[in-house]
Amino acid sequence: MTTLFIVLIILAAVLLGAIVLIQNPKGGGLAGNIAGFSNQFMGVKQTTDVLEKGTWILASALVVLCLVSALVVKTGKGVTNETIKNIPTTGATSAPSAPVAPAQPVSPAPAPGK
Repeated sequence: MTTLFIVLIILAAVLLGAIVLIQNPKGGGLAGNIAGFSNQFMGVKQTTDVLEKGTWILASALVVLCLVSALVVKTGKGVTNETIKNIPTTGATSAPSAPVAPAQPVSPAPAPGK
């Protein structure tokens, strides 16, 4: 179930990004130049309308998918009352051990004959 929501959310986000990048608020972007139709797609000037509706639909779907996945998808092992009750409270602390001295560097042996 988690994988399904992740795939749907990623798909909606990628499609939304693609549609937003295709659009240009002044009509001079790729939306206005699809195959040289100049905002006319099969005789009707509705390419920008389709892209705008697609943007709203995908944005709404992304929001709904995120909210539903937060409610439906089970989270990992969380902290429960039983977990809190099982935490040991006595004898858990001990005195810190003495710090360990760093190892002394080994000096090279004197050369023979000197």
